[in-house]
Amino acid sequence: MSAPLFRSPFLGGFECSTHKRRDGRRLDLAASTRHDQFAARDYRTLREAGILAARDGLRWHRIEVAPGRYDWSSAVPMIRAARDEGIQVAWDLLHFGWPDDVDVFSADFIERFARFAGAFTRVLLEETGDPAPFLAPLNEPSFLSYAAGEEGFFFPFAKKRGDEIKRQFVRAIVAASEAILAACPGARLVHTDPIINIAAEPRRPQDRLAAELHRQSQFVAWDGIAGRAQPELGGRAALLDVIGVNYYIHNQWIHDGELLVPSHPHHLPLRWMLLEVSERYRRPLFVSETGIEAEARPGWLRYVAGEVRAARALGADVHGICIYPIFDHPGWEDDRHCPNGLWGYADDEGNRPIDHPYAEELKRQQAALAGPLPSREEAFAALTDRELLDGIESRDLDAAARVMEDASKP
Repeated sequence: MSAPLFRSPFLGGFECSTHKRRDGRRLDLAASTRHDQFAARDYRTLREAGILAARDGLRWHRIEVAPGRYDWSSAVPMIRAARDEGIQVAWDLLHFGWPDDVDVFSADFIERFARFAGAFTRVLLEETGDPAPFLAPLNEPSFLSYAAGEEGFFFPFAKKRGDEIKRQFVRAIVAASEAILAACPGARLVHTDPIINIAAEPRRPQDRLAAELHRQSQFVAWDGIAGRAQPELGGRAALLDVIGVNYYIHNQWIHDGELLVPSHPHHLPLRWMLLEVSERYRRPLFVSETGIEAEARPGWLRYVAGEVRAARALGADVHGICIYPIFDHPGWEDDRHCPNGLWGYADDEGNRPIDHPYAEELKRQQAALAGPLPSREEAFAALTDRELLDGIESRDLDAAARVMEDASKP
């Protein structure tokens, strides 16, 4: 195990999506959750709960007011607030949205994104003096290419262009990463994507190859960034630094079929998925997004934290868990109240109600994951027999999986 990446084993993830809906409305979750208004109070709330690290994001469309001309007024107050509260932030540069005048399929997209990445890195250095800041160029290139280029339910609503747009995203990530390192050679590059498991229906063994090829697609973007595949995209090994794996209860399914609920015999325990990523890339990793809604929140956190500890016992270099989102937020498509945070909506003073069962479970898991990263032997010795064999309370999460499946349908 390497030295811990983060100041605390748990991070708080601030929902910061900025993509455009089909009706033309652009989302701005930092604004709709009032995080941009109450950033200092929000970071203080994290610190008081023992969460000293976070994921947060920029709003490129608000910053680049004209090609190459930047207005940092939406970003600098948040940088200063995190700095003053002692919160270590991994900054997302592109979380699903870009300026209106940028064509994502053009070379201009790559060039402008790289310039933006370098410019922000210089601002961050000026404001914090941190020689090793954490920056995540583009959140979830695999999911975004599926949503925006293959199935067409995210802007620009393209279909059957998934591979093309994924290559474009990898080129953009590579160019942005190079610009970041040129501005700050010690920067830590974070690359997030979902991890998935897809199994063939047992009565259709002919689907096994298709299921496995689909499952392997989760590695395409990381392989491209690292230069392990498609070298014409410009990737190289040093650019694949920190890997963030986003994992939710609906990340496993039968090929062309139903959700794999946690108690399903073909459901793969998260520990093995973490171990596969760790052994494939030999890079430090963390669970960069995970969460669920309503009463299932404590049980899901207990499950994920237990699987992280089991993955460490197997030898995976897992550095933490980001609760995502840390605050409730309005739904992307329907503005419904999504009760998935540790805290709820802010009042006019910036106070946010806490979910007490979720908070109590977090305290227990903070204690379980506290301290320096254990050796493999130490992690193994700390597991109970049940944790070693089958994880924690997976059957209790089946109903929640069905609810989340319905809620997440585009």
